[in-house]
Amino acid sequence: MRIIGGTAAGKILRAPKGLNVRPTPDLVRQAIFNSLGDRVEGANVLELFGGTGALSLESLSRDAKSAVVIELSGKHGRFIEQNHKTCNLPPGSMKVRIQDVFVSIQKLLEAGQQFDLIFADPPFGEKNVGKRSESLSQKSLDDESLPKLLAPDGFFVLGHCKRDTLEVPSHWNERKEMKHGDSCMRFLSPTENTRP
Repeated sequence: MRIIGGTAAGKILRAPKGLNVRPTPDLVRQAIFNSLGDRVEGANVLELFGGTGALSLESLSRDAKSAVVIELSGKHGRFIEQNHKTCNLPPGSMKVRIQDVFVSIQKLLEAGQQFDLIFADPPFGEKNVGKRSESLSQKSLDDESLPKLLAPDGFFVLGHCKRDTLEVPSHWNERKEMKHGDSCMRFLSPTENTRP
């Protein structure tokens, strides 16, 4: 796994051994950032379920202003920090928070923080034919505080697998959906009545 574009293009990202981390594949990341285009430049980025930090690091490589990465595992958080150093990105451009994503969303909201781009590509959920999804992707969509963290014209980019059928709640407008292999990426913006 490597950085696709920008100043750190070609840098290899390390991930902890085992199946607990499922990094967003290179081709999927390339498609995401091709779609976002110049929205990334100067953006304040929030990445939920950080894993390797690949989406934040890709953003910083493409001239995002800053990134906050939320990761529950301290071990994974150390890998993210090491990947940041490996990419030779500006010191202080990334902050890693070792915390539950849904606790962190509330803390960031209470602190008055806002972001231009929010990424979430959590561990894939189970197939959910005939029942509502219980995956982390669905829980992220359901969190009514998350859209309030987006700046005006901000985007939430959410990953999930094809077998995980999601319901988009009324506080989100779905702008675009991309499919690559088993991965789906949805681009969403808040509805007007959910903005702070």
